Amino acid sequence: MRRAVNLTSNAPDFNNIKKILVIKFRHIGDVLLSVPTIRALKDTFPGAEISVLVNSGTEDVLAGSPLIDELIVYDRKLKQMSLVARYFKEFLFLKKIRGKRFDMTVDLTGGDRAAVVSFVSGAKYRLVSDPGKKGFTGKRFLYTHLAEVDKTRHMALQNLDIVSQFGITTDNPDVDMFIPEDAESSVKTIFKQNGIMDGDTVVHVHPTSRWFFKCWKDEYMAEVLEWLIDKGLVVIVTSAPDKTEKDRTAGIMSLVSSRITPNRSRLVDLSGRTTIKELAAISAASSLFIGVDSAPMHIAAAVKTPVIALFGPTWDNLWGPYGNMNTVIVKQLPCKPCKKGSCADIPLRECMTAIKPDDVKEAVEKALKL
Repeated sequence: MRRAVNLTSNAPDFNNIKKILVIKFRHIGDVLLSVPTIRALKDTFPGAEISVLVNSGTEDVLAGSPLIDELIVYDRKLKQMSLVARYFKEFLFLKKIRGKRFDMTVDLTGGDRAAVVSFVSGAKYRLVSDPGKKGFTGKRFLYTHLAEVDKTRHMALQNLDIVSQFGITTDNPDVDMFIPEDAESSVKTIFKQNGIMDGDTVVHVHPTSRWFFKCWKDEYMAEVLEWLIDKGLVVIVTSAPDKTEKDRTAGIMSLVSSRITPNRSRLVDLSGRTTIKELAAISAASSLFIGVDSAPMHIAAAVKTPVIALFGPTWDNLWGPYGNMNTVIVKQLPCKPCKKGSCADIPLRECMTAIKPDDVKEAVEKALKL
């Protein structure tokens, strides 16, 4: 492995850092995993103002964090505009970034847009994981500090590598999430309305992902839901507000046997009806979270609820729930990881169908000491 590179030859150590921009143009889970890096910046430069630039739709996962002074949101709808309108909006956006006069940028995205934003910001120090030959020609020269990241480590730690290699560190590489009082109050009301008592053991199940190739077999998930209820547990099912995810979750719920109708109050369907903060509050109020590789899985781990995560075509060592109190169920087939939506002509992924309901039940029994 090559060593981290400082492209500003003979440059002094970081000094006079008053304003820092962290760039993370990715999805909700990816943004949440940037928290340890943001904390390292806060610990190293306690007097600096930290801004974080994210895609629209992901900002709520960081909203209210005491580590952040400003959230800057990039409107992804710009891609739907005409070329002229889009370029004009992009110009105004870059002008806004330039006007903030950042002293340092930390690019946790690595994409071409983030490289341009970092350079145009005018920051004296611009850090990133060395892109090598990826992206446009000369891209790596838009930065001043290139980190050599260990690509086998969890993504939260890969992000942290980008700054720690240059002496920006923290004693607390934890991923956490701020939950406001209104979200906690809303969830308490939901629990009360559904007859959930303080002594009940609640399991939060989020069965879907925005990418269906990560999802488990619907019949298997329904079987686990039935089993949880038979065990006397309260099960709260959630999904994203996206229609495709709601429809898939509704399909799973329809498979749950009618024989549990007398216990229907033990199965609470909140599919598509929660905000990101409420989703976090539900996980925080639960004894266990069950789901696939998804943003809610990362959120549950961040609020310190034990997670049982089912992984198939994606890298569980990179994207698994962060922390020591979680369980990943994965079948290590020779074709993993592939990130494909199907196996040849088979619509369901063998790596996911190889995970059986008994695997999940065993993990639940161990986690809850049933």
